Amino acid sequence: MARFLEENARTVAVDTLVEWAERRVPIDNLLNLRAARLSPVERRLARTMVYGVLRQQDTLDAALAAFANHPLDTMPPRLLMTLRVGVFQLAFLSRIPASAAVNATVNTTKRGKRPPWLTGFVNGVLRRAAAERDRLSRFAVDEQGLLRCNHPAWLCARWSAQFGEEVMRAICRINNLEPPLVLRVNTRKIGRTDFLALLKKNGIRAEAGLFSPVSVVLAGYPGPIQTLAGYESGLFQVQDEGAQLVGLLLARLPSPARILDACAGLGGKTGHLVELAPAGSRIVALDPDRTRLRLLQENLGRLGHSRMVEVLSGRLDQFARPERGASFDAILVDAPCSGTGVIRRQPDIRWVRRPEDLPRHAAQQFRLLQQSALLLKPGGLLVYATCSLEPEENTQVLTRFLNASPGFVLEDALPHLPESARKLVRSACLATRPTDGCDGFFAACLRRPV
Repeated sequence: MARFLEENARTVAVDTLVEWAERRVPIDNLLNLRAARLSPVERRLARTMVYGVLRQQDTLDAALAAFANHPLDTMPPRLLMTLRVGVFQLAFLSRIPASAAVNATVNTTKRGKRPPWLTGFVNGVLRRAAAERDRLSRFAVDEQGLLRCNHPAWLCARWSAQFGEEVMRAICRINNLEPPLVLRVNTRKIGRTDFLALLKKNGIRAEAGLFSPVSVVLAGYPGPIQTLAGYESGLFQVQDEGAQLVGLLLARLPSPARILDACAGLGGKTGHLVELAPAGSRIVALDPDRTRLRLLQENLGRLGHSRMVEVLSGRLDQFARPERGASFDAILVDAPCSGTGVIRRQPDIRWVRRPEDLPRHAAQQFRLLQQSALLLKPGGLLVYATCSLEPEENTQVLTRFLNASPGFVLEDALPHLPESARKLVRSACLATRPTDGCDGFFAACLRRPV
């Protein structure tokens, strides 16, 4: 039975990675779709392999170059991904016997109309790697004896120029590790102390987060989120501390307030805004993607926040019509971006982004800020945020907007944050990095004078 489960997990892992290599769409969407029918055990193994291959790609390819005797760049995607999945198990999943890792991975090549040579080639490469399993860790370092970054060279070069070589390597090292599960306590239903006690009662190890007063961290939690105590009753939402700090920038609002979440997405920050808003406030959550909005509404319903939020489908440029006027006390623009600050949670991002993506994102972000500004009341607060580490999408967009909008001023983020998080403010803006102990986020507070 165990062998059958492992084979299914490997099949899903290989198929997911092959489809991702061909389509370059978010890996989460592909994996969730393909793994939907797997058991929880299979699903976890498939996810571990898919994410592990993406996090350790350069290390795996260095090993394959030694064992395959065939140029990797000429291999078809299915062959390359199958070999990567096999070597990943041998190098990083010590609990799996070498025989199981080799045989079950080889079996994935026997489906459909695969050429006969494929099975023999994969078997040979993986058996050579298995014979040196105890020495596979040597491929984790490069020719200079440095730990491989497992990130594209262009991204490493720009981070090295921006942060220095040491910080760049630290960011890459953290991005290559499995991140902890971080929750935001729904304070409209329970306090953090009581929620921690509830988790402990249910045998779940957890601790308070470092920066956000409503964060809870579960390191190494193996089960599905839906089985956690308090999930069904809406006691928490999954959200990294960096994202929680963005929400806290909007905590001090007039009562009652009218708030716009201009790029609501799945509603992680929308739910937080509900929990932070003064009594009687109303929130409008706007997003153009109907699938995301459906999931947003499901999240709000589980949390018990639906009555405070008006969910609208549409683009911000359509919503920000002149006749609507300045009608919001606060606006959050959590702008679409490159996502380089959340690579540890979305490891495929590193391999699909290109340098030319940055100016394209920056142009869109600037337009979103301009459109949002039309909707903000005098004296209102506009928070611009991204999950990017790149200055083109952060400080440069901010500078351009301020130069084009003389009625706005940059307000220091420091007073908006708890004492524990104030060290994360750089040049008046929230600017977290993976090396800080949370995901990388940028957020600026923009005030429209009365």
